[in-house]
Amino acid sequence: MVDVLPLVEARLTTALGEPDARASVTFLGADRVEVLRFVEGDLVRYASLGMSAHPMTDPTAMVADPIKGPRAELVLTVRAGRAGTDQVLRPLAVLAASPQVEGVVIAPGASLDVGEPLWPGAPFTSVLVGEPGGLVEDLDLDAPLDPVRFLPLLPMTPNEAAWKRVHGAQALQERWLTHGTDLRDPLRAGVPLD
Repeated sequence: MVDVLPLVEARLTTALGEPDARASVTFLGADRVEVLRFVEGDLVRYASLGMSAHPMTDPTAMVADPIKGPRAELVLTVRAGRAGTDQVLRPLAVLAASPQVEGVVIAPGASLDVGEPLWPGAPFTSVLVGEPGGLVEDLDLDAPLDPVRFLPLLPMTPNEAAWKRVHGAQALQERWLTHGTDLRDPLRAGVPLD
């Protein structure tokens, strides 16, 4: 079986440059997950590395397929210097480990909640999973392996997360767009929801 992680790291560095920092977290019953930090101008990008080592499995499946199934890594982008966002490393690793630990499939439109601020003083405890293919292109793997998708994470305030549960991801994204919300601002206020 092919080790996909060197290929994933190569794709990340091709798209984002060399990482200037990395941290790793190991969870009981799961493989190690690394979080790489990339700085580009006034932006800081955090990308998981390790989530795609195994395919995500439908939690209702009787037997987990060790080869076939969706693979992904998570990417969070914020503006640098406005908050202590480097503290997001552990929450991001928790989210990246959740397919192994909890048996969930992370896909665009999903809400992921860490139950605490993403970093100290953050107005966000959850993220909306965005559509892949914009910042980092999918990484095709040899058949029968599914490609690795790089899923952007969009931080949500608790009110936005509650509103999204009722109205859906598309409606929340449209509201952000209508109001010109800077989703990379680590201290932004929630979008008006009335």
